[in-house]
Amino acid sequence: MNYTFTEILPYYRRNLRVAFPVMLTQLGAALVGLFDSIMVGHYSTADLAAVSFSNAVFFTVMVFAMGALMGVTPLVGQVHGRLGKLLEQNAPPEEIVHKHEQITSYMANGLVFTLLMCSASLLLLAPCIFFLDDFGQEPEVVACARPYYILIVLSIIPFLLFCFSKQFLEGLGNTWVAMLITIGCNLLNIFFNWIFIFGHCGFEPMGAEGAGWATLISRTLMPVCFLIAMAAKNEWRRYLVSMRKWMITRREVEYLLAIGTPIGLQSFAEAFLFTASFIIIGWISKEVLAAHHIANQMCDLTFMLAQGVGAATTIRVSHQLGKGDMHALRMASRASIHLCLLMNTIGASVMFFFRNQIPYIFSDDPQVAQVASTLLIFGAFFQYADGLQCIGAAMLRGIQDVRVPMRIALFSYIGVALPLGIYLTFPAGLGAKGMWIAFVVALAIPAVLFHIRFNREYKKMTQYENFPMSK
Repeated sequence: MNYTFTEILPYYRRNLRVAFPVMLTQLGAALVGLFDSIMVGHYSTADLAAVSFSNAVFFTVMVFAMGALMGVTPLVGQVHGRLGKLLEQNAPPEEIVHKHEQITSYMANGLVFTLLMCSASLLLLAPCIFFLDDFGQEPEVVACARPYYILIVLSIIPFLLFCFSKQFLEGLGNTWVAMLITIGCNLLNIFFNWIFIFGHCGFEPMGAEGAGWATLISRTLMPVCFLIAMAAKNEWRRYLVSMRKWMITRREVEYLLAIGTPIGLQSFAEAFLFTASFIIIGWISKEVLAAHHIANQMCDLTFMLAQGVGAATTIRVSHQLGKGDMHALRMASRASIHLCLLMNTIGASVMFFFRNQIPYIFSDDPQVAQVASTLLIFGAFFQYADGLQCIGAAMLRGIQDVRVPMRIALFSYIGVALPLGIYLTFPAGLGAKGMWIAFVVALAIPAVLFHIRFNREYKKMTQYENFPMSK
């Protein structure tokens, strides 16, 4: 497809208008972990390693649940796009009411689906409390990790309720509410960190456990704020007050499961790779583990920007799909690719040119800083593959193509990266650098295949009027 800069410029603006609040939301979420790491790292290296280890175990399950809930956005978004077109066409009132009922049904069944995800997550995470000693970490690290881990496991229920609310409103095209709630609650998290980690306002210093209490309190407030925001606006309150028990059906919950589970497994595959990397690198030493955590935190920070653009891509693609505007769908996806590459370049440049200064933000340990500065070089190369696979996956989610991307992710992250990372880390003698080389290879595979897949599916959609949208 040939196009001029003038033609694509409006799509940059529209994508950024949707993406900017999501980017700030994702950035805010990443900053919680960043400030936890900075503040705990200045408390002690053992506590920093404990936070790193605990989050590695916790996020493997949480990322799956979060990924599964991401299926709500394209489903609501497609109906919302169709509703917008009906309103433009002055369609009969009964058609408009039907679309509103469809959106309300997604909300009612989505809440049931979210509670199922909460229950499943607790069943998987809670037993790990008794087996933290069996992951091969140093005893000092495990002792600090256990109370922190218990608290963040408890926080998963309110956090997943927040995630569902966020995905629902994003499907309606609103991304600002989640941004404001995230920023506000994260500022509270930082304040509570200061109180509980270091011992202020009459509290004893608690280190990593204090960071856990701060996280639990701030995450509990997030869904409460969302409920207040939805009740305050007539357009959204109608979906709250019009929910009925008869709307909740096994068929709808199973459909959400069919769309959400592949997305969750795709997210799980990537999270599993990174979780395994923390455990494997923890076998080297706590200093190397802390360095790995620093490099990973910086990559998480830049990845949140890519995820913001990705979320906007899913919203924009699903809306255009609902309207049946295939040209706009294509242009919106291309604009997202360009925006992501620009952000990747900025992130890579920061990591490369400031690799010797960044580690000291997290830790005063010179041994940790030396290893982290080397890993940040690999983190710079990591940016492009990570960003492109994120946008490719988001484009496919927008057209509800989720099963094939799941298979690609499982193959790349678990089938290729994990054995390659273990080999390069130990038999090849590269240490933590070997694992980061495996990261780059693993993310490059889906970065290419996701975009090939989208181009192929787009051609099918433009050639066949009745092309199936759910896979």
